[in-house]
Amino acid sequence: MRKPRWWAELALIGLVYAAYSCGRLLARGDVRTAVDHGLAILDLEKALHLNAEHPLNRLFTETPALGVPADFAYASLHYVVTPAVLIWLFRRRPGSYRAARTWLMVSTLLGLIGFTLMPTCPPRLLDAGHGFVDTMAQYSSYGWWGAEASAPRGMGALTNQYAAMPSLHVGWALWCGVMLWRYGRTPTLKALGVAYPLLTTVIVMGTANHYFLDAVAGAAVMGLGFLLTAPALRLADRIRGTVGRDDRRIVSGGWDTSAGERIPGQRSSSTSADDTPERGLPCANEAESLGKAR
Repeated sequence: MRKPRWWAELALIGLVYAAYSCGRLLARGDVRTAVDHGLAILDLEKALHLNAEHPLNRLFTETPALGVPADFAYASLHYVVTPAVLIWLFRRRPGSYRAARTWLMVSTLLGLIGFTLMPTCPPRLLDAGHGFVDTMAQYSSYGWWGAEASAPRGMGALTNQYAAMPSLHVGWALWCGVMLWRYGRTPTLKALGVAYPLLTTVIVMGTANHYFLDAVAGAAVMGLGFLLTAPALRLADRIRGTVGRDDRRIVSGGWDTSAGERIPGQRSSSTSADDTPERGLPCANEAESLGKAR
C-alpha cells in the first residue's frame, strides 16, 4: 500500500475539521429545547444513581489546585494530544494510519449528527439552582478562555455551547487511548492509553461541561465509527478505483505507438499496403492482413 502523502493528509484533516466546526456552529438548535434535554439527562442520571457531576464539580470549584489545571486540560488537550497521536501514527505506523484516521473522521461526523439531532445544555449553563458552578468562568482569569466558553476571550459567540451530547472530548480521548495501547511499545505509552480517556472523563464532568451520559455517548459514537470504518474504506477505494479507470481510459485518446515509431500516430484499420513503407514498421495485425492480401 502506498504511504499517505503528508500534505494530502493535512489538507483532508483540515477540511473535515473545518466542516465539523462550521456544522457544529450552525447546529445550534433552540435554547429551551437544549435546556430540556440537559435536565432530562440529569434526571435520568439521578434515577440511575449515576450523578457523579455534582461531587466532582464541587471538588474542582473548592480546590483551585485541581480546578485550574482541569480547565487548562479541557481547553487545550484535545487540540494537542489528538493531532500528536495522528502524527505519531503517520510516522511510526504508516500501515495502520489510514484506518485509524478514517475511524476518527467518521466518528467526528457522527458526533456532528448528534449535536444536530439533540442540542443539549451542559451542566454549567443550567440555572444555578441545579447546583453547578461554571469553573471555566470562575477561573477565566487564569487562562486564555472567556467566561462564556472554553474558546479564547471574545470568541465565545463563535462556538455552539449547546453541543454537549455526545462528548467528543471523551470520544477523541478514547481514540487516542486505543491507539496508544495498541501501538505503543513501552509500558508508559500503554499506561497513558488507559489514563488519558479516564482522566478526560473526570475533567469534563468536574468542570461542568458534560454529563456522565454525554461521556457514555461519546464512547458509543466511537464504537459506531469503528464499525463503519471498514465500509468507509471500501467505499473510498471503490471511488478511487473508478476515478483511476476513467483516467486511464482517456489518457491515450486513441493514439497508439507501435514498434519503430518515435512519435505516436493515430492509425485506422483502413491502412493500405501502399502506405506501409512511408509509415515505418507495421504492427503485427497489419502484417498478417497484408500477407493474406498477397
